[in-house]
Amino acid sequence: QVQLVESGGGLVQPGGSHRLSCAASGIIFSRYSMDWYRQAPGKQRDLVARVTYGGSTLYADSVKGRFTISRDNAKNTVYLQMNSLKPEDTAVYLCNAHPVLSTWGNDYWGQGTQVTISS
Repeated sequence: QVQLVESGGGLVQPGGSHRLSCAASGIIFSRYSMDWYRQAPGKQRDLVARVTYGGSTLYADSVKGRFTISRDNAKNTVYLQMNSLKPEDTAVYLCNAHPVLSTWGNDYWGQGTQVTISS
């Protein structure tokens, strides 16, 4: 059974920092790139950041220079370090596992964790 379990959501003041974690189980972690998405109320789900098994990363323009994605392959865990947080970063953050080859499996999603930026 595949599980992606996010943790670390909460209320953060503008300008603050916060870290999200996503622990994966039931997949061969090396076969998946790991992504963080976010979805604000009434808006579409957008890709925030991606990290490959080898550590290559990409970021949405809106978070470049503020967010850092990383993964610990020994722990099957991906992280999202968020700095200089803004109210517009408020959203449900979701972890996604995307197979490098489609024959290796499906896309899997976590349940999401709420991050609210407010004073």
